Amino acid sequence: RNYEPEDEELKKRKVPQAKPASVEDTVKDQLEAAKPEPIIEEVDLANLAPRKPDWDLKRDVAKKLEKLEKRTQRAIAELIRERLKGQEEELASAVESAKQEGSDSD
Repeated sequence: RNYEPEDEELKKRKVPQAKPASVEDTVKDQLEAAKPEPIIEEVDLANLAPRKPDWDLKRDVAKKLEKLEKRTQRAIAELIRERLKGQEEELASAVESAKQEGSDSD
């Protein structure tokens, strides 16, 4: 490009100086295309927060705790049933004693 030929034949075939093309539009288009679009609009802090050191222990024990929870609920229900039966018997005996007192007073 910078070579100036001295021969007349070569001077005729010389390529004219190239002018650089305007690349501003091309660069702007490429920059706009390269801008990352926000993939996640909201950030969930629970996913970003580090896990507690005992998270794996809780995960492993969860199945056993579910079984124990079911057993506990059954036991509580059974205790409530026993108390209700006891109260019914007490109520029945109180009604019987009231009837007997009422018949004695006649």
